[in-house]
Amino acid sequence: MIKQAIIPLAGLGTRLLPLTSVFPKELLPINGKPGIEYILDECIEADVKEIIFIISKKKELIKKYFYNDNFYLKIIKQKKDKRIINEYKKILKYRKKIKFIYQNIPLGTGDAVLKTSRLIKDKHFLLILPDDLIIKKNCSKEMIKIHSKFNSSVMASMNVKKKDVTRWGIFSLSKKINTSTHYINNVIEKPSIKEAPSNKAVIGRYILPKKIFSILRNQKAGRGGEIHITDAIQKLIENKEKFIAYSFTGKYLDCGTMNGYINSSKEISKL
Repeated sequence: MIKQAIIPLAGLGTRLLPLTSVFPKELLPINGKPGIEYILDECIEADVKEIIFIISKKKELIKKYFYNDNFYLKIIKQKKDKRIINEYKKILKYRKKIKFIYQNIPLGTGDAVLKTSRLIKDKHFLLILPDDLIIKKNCSKEMIKIHSKFNSSVMASMNVKKKDVTRWGIFSLSKKINTSTHYINNVIEKPSIKEAPSNKAVIGRYILPKKIFSILRNQKAGRGGEIHITDAIQKLIENKEKFIAYSFTGKYLDCGTMNGYINSSKEISKL
């Protein structure tokens, strides 16, 4: 079983400016609910026991959101509003599962994940990128089933347009397992259109082995001067670690761009 999840939240969210100039993008409402709560619900429904948030000092508001007891208790005492009471109870439920780690210098997702190394207990853990929402079916839950069946690392996969491959980590697939899963031959971080081995992209959900930390500790910066988790995964593949690409069946929503953020509220309102 996968008992722990890592959620990197330290990014500045520049693609959602000016909204993120004062407010963390993960707390922006999507159809009336903070985006981060969709990720938390996905983890809880997948039976994850502990969720590690990676924040920075600039994003302390995320921590305050879960620790604003005095505010809630004062309001509840005054109003005794059932909706507010239920919202406070929900936040307390989330808080029991959350731990906070800091990444104050933005050196990439790989560096952020490395910050959590002392907290990870089991051989594998879940990594979720919060800009990527997958609705209608719990992608993390399905990936955990695949991991349990094959004792393998797993990454969510989706076909993207050829012109968009430069935004993603792109897979090259090897042996087919079934209609939704393949073993991965290699993965390249944000390749050029010519370099891309396919149009199959990694989409914000990973089940990774704890041994990735030893790779990340010695990894040099890659594209953009950052430590990329994709480069560490490629090194593990070269070391014969098995990775499976899972073509998920839920609906993908990109919450990291302004158009995607607006569209996400529209799509979720239809559910």
